[in-house]
Formats: sequence, structure tokens, C-alpha cells
Amino acid sequence: MALPAREEFATANPHALATILEASQTRSIIATRDIFDFAGVKLWARDQPVSHALQRKLLDRKLRNPLESCLMAEDGVTAHSLLRSMEHLMAIDGPLHPLLAPHAARIVRETAHLPLHPVAQLLLTAANETRTDAYVHALQASAVCGALMCAHGGSTSELRLAMLAGLLHDLGEMYIDPHCGEADADQSLDFASYQQLVVHPHVGQLLLAQLTDYPSAVARAVAEHHERLDGSGYPHRLERDAISPLGRLLAVAENTLAVLRDRQPTLLQMSVSLRVVPGEFDLAWVKHVIGASLGAPTPQPRSSLPELQQRVQRLDTALRSANDLATVLLRENRTPALQRAVALATHLLERLRTGLNASGLWSGAALNERDLVEVEAVEEELSFRLRAIERATRLHAPDLEGADAERLARLCTTLHGR
Repeated sequence: MALPAREEFATANPHALATILEASQTRSIIATRDIFDFAGVKLWARDQPVSHALQRKLLDRKLRNPLESCLMAEDGVTAHSLLRSMEHLMAIDGPLHPLLAPHAARIVRETAHLPLHPVAQLLLTAANETRTDAYVHALQASAVCGALMCAHGGSTSELRLAMLAGLLHDLGEMYIDPHCGEADADQSLDFASYQQLVVHPHVGQLLLAQLTDYPSAVARAVAEHHERLDGSGYPHRLERDAISPLGRLLAVAENTLAVLRDRQPTLLQMSVSLRVVPGEFDLAWVKHVIGASLGAPTPQPRSSLPELQQRVQRLDTALRSANDLATVLLRENRTPALQRAVALATHLLERLRTGLNASGLWSGAALNERDLVEVEAVEEELSFRLRAIERATRLHAPDLEGADAERLARLCTTLHGR
């Protein structure tokens, strides 16, 4: 008797399927084998191009084999097209250039040797056709991981593994609503959407571990690319040695690119984001971004000194107010769910306070015209982190009601500095 597909992929994911079908409008995506449901009913014939008729047939049907392992993009992403895309990326004189340029030749050369498993090739093709920004982000992550590994003195096998992890790290996003992706995470996502976003590293790990033959180290790193050494990451809040070396590298690369995608696109800001809160990222990898930023052109400040002084004061006030309120809520011994959420907020606020103290922004003497650009970058990053604490706090108490919900809302309002 046939065994069902792994439970996580026993039914077609509607978001991944929709993306694949959209890509099939411009690329030839065919079935590489007959597709059967678990009862043995044939749903689609081998060599038949996919169409929206397949979507209707797959509705809520358990499959004998995962859909992803039954399809192939005949004219999709190839080793050659991947190489051409990487060459184009290396030629761009953007914020990443000082980091990538010293290692461009080696990165391009090794791109040609990255293995494209059919499942990964299918999903990368779908991303390239329908979510261009996601595909570019995958290329950038591969390049940044490659540059960091080169700067670190990694071997050829280590370099290829790092680049492969970067290329595949966000495949799990194909399995969530496209409006809940990382590109929108800090602008428009509501809490319910954010709940979808935080599972994508785990989905990516399952996808690679169950449907491909990539090394287990790659799947593990994909699961860890939003974790932080101090336990402030997601989805599992792993700490220090619980995060693999490749996962630590990927976390640095992902955070570097988050600045490029979501905030001020300068290498200085990327460097600041990696060191503003001590203990988040592995300095063995961070130091290479810092080194590249020192050789990059210095951006012009966007704020005057008085404006920046006011923002720093608001940041300090918000930190103090939020911490005071969190302390009160912890003493009140409310429901366990609220206690857990407030305890997390307190931990993250302490980490931000550590960053503020380390930066010296709490001292008026630290704010001067000479260091205006650096101080501005630190203030922007800390303010960004303060807003992010709200979402992380809500994530740990999604079902609060009544007075507890109001208390948490009051804390989150304080986190915004309002």
C-alpha cells in the first residue's frame, strides 16, 4: 500500500500552488510523473503542462507524492541563468558593492557549481517569474554569504555551502500569503499576518529536509536565519551554541539585507544594525561587514543636530516609560500569557537599553556634528528595534481578552513612544 506524502506536504499549499500556476503562464511547467491522490485516483498525467484545472483537482486532496516533487520547470532557472544573474548583481554599484567587489570573481565562479535540485529549481523559477524582488533577494543573500565566507578564509566547499544556504533561505515564504512576506514586515503587516511570516524559516527547513537531498546543514541554517545569539530571534528563540555556524552566518547576511530592503540603504546602516545591540550576532561574521563599511563612501546626514537630539530624547523616554510599565505589569501577577509577553518585552527592552548605553547616546556629549552620521544611524536602528518589540510581544500573547488585552495594548502604545 502506498504511503502518503510527508504530512506537511500531503496537500498542495494554496500559496505555493498559486505562484507556480502564475509562473506557468510564462514558463513551461509540466508534471514529471502521474499525480495521484492517496486513494489512488489519478489527478494529472505525466508530461501534461500545469493549468488552473490542476488547482481545482487538488483542492483539499491528500496526495501520494508531494506536488513539488511531481513538477518541473522545463525552461526555468538554470545554472547558466543563475550565473548571468549573479554577474549582473556584481556589476551594480550599490550599497553592497564595497562588501561584494573584493570577492566578485570567486563568487561568480562558484555560482556555476551550485546544485539546483528540481524542487528548488521549480520554486526559484516561480519566484523569478512572479515575485521578482524575492528572487533578487535570494541572489543577494547568496552573494553576501559568499562574500562573508571568502573574507573569512573559507574553503571552496564551505563557500558553496554558504552561497547555497543564502540562495534557498527564503523558500519557505512561498508557502505563506504573499502579502505577509518580509518585504512588508516593518511597514504594513498586522499581527495576524506577522504570525504567518514567523513560520517561514521552519517551513523552509521542512521543505529542504523532506523534499530535497541538500546537506542537512543547509536546512538547519535556513531554519535559523532569523534567530539571534541572545535569544531575541524567531521562530524558536534559540541562543548561542544552539545556533549552527552556518545559521549564524546566514543571520548576519539576512539582517544586512533587511536594511537594504526595508530601511536606509547604506553599508554604514547595515554595519550599525549588526552591532547596535551587543550579543545579537556572531562577531566573526559581523567584522567583515564592519570592515567593508569603513571603506565605503560616507553618506550625508539627513538630520540636523537639534533634530537628532530631540529624537534621541524621545527614544530614551519611550524606553524608560515602556520598561516602567512592564515592571508594573510583571508585579501585578496577571495571567500567564500576559506575563510571558511582558517578560519578553522586558528582556528585549533591556537589550535595547544595553545598545543605547553602549552607543553613548544617553550622554549629550555624544551628540556632535563630527559624528552626526554615525549617531543618526544608531538612533534610527534603535527606534526601529523599539517598534519591532511591539510585534514580538503581541506574538507571544495572541489570544488575550478583556483587561489583559487592554494592558498589553497600553504597553505596545508606549513602545511606539506615543
